[in-house]
Amino acid sequence: MTDSVKRVSSGGPWEEKIGYSRAVELPNGLALVAGCTSVVGGQISAGGPYEQAITSFQVAFEALEELGLGREDVVRTRMYITHARDVEEIGRAHKELFDDVRPAASMIIVSGFIDPSLVVEVEVEVEAYRAGAR
Repeated sequence: MTDSVKRVSSGGPWEEKIGYSRAVELPNGLALVAGCTSVVGGQISAGGPYEQAITSFQVAFEALEELGLGREDVVRTRMYITHARDVEEIGRAHKELFDDVRPAASMIIVSGFIDPSLVVEVEVEVEAYRAGAR
């Protein structure tokens, strides 16, 4: 890829080990944010599904901010969850953050994550789009 692709690192524990960027913005304005969990400062934040979802989205928002984008620019979210019983709590967190934005959204039940104490991972793949690309 060319130098016009902008990459953001959050310093998360798996970025260096696995070889990925927290966020990538293409020259056409498309911004993608990798899956985000409630890991902050190398530690999983305390809390249940709602709190983990809020923290996961905050991690994604911080990456977007480094690209000059915000919550209002998000056009798609994906929430991967380990238990159907958590749909309402994670959905409540999503609604609080995006009710006025209304991105396309998916919630997918998966068998687990890299750390078994995580119950949600969000991809605020945040396909976000910057109109009038740079």
